[in-house]
Amino acid sequence: MANSKSALKRVRQTETRTVQNKSLTSRMKTLRRKTLEAAAGGDKETAQKSYSEFTSAVDMCAKNKIIHPNKAANLKSKTHKHVKS
Repeated sequence: MANSKSALKRVRQTETRTVQNKSLTSRMKTLRRKTLEAAAGGDKETAQKSYSEFTSAVDMCAKNKIIHPNKAANLKSKTHKHVKS
């Protein structure tokens, strides 16, 4: 357990950030799954639309340092391969 007021505050901040980061990460994963499902189903228009939302979510996560920028680029690249084929 934390022994000082500042340590207690850091615990509260960490809990808040963890919840926010988890929701953003979950949204990113859901959008990727929707994009891949649309691409596999042959629905090009839906796949392109959800890919656009996915890239936005990935860029937001990378900007907020939730994921590494290289991982963001890797995810976008791999997903785009499925969308364009």
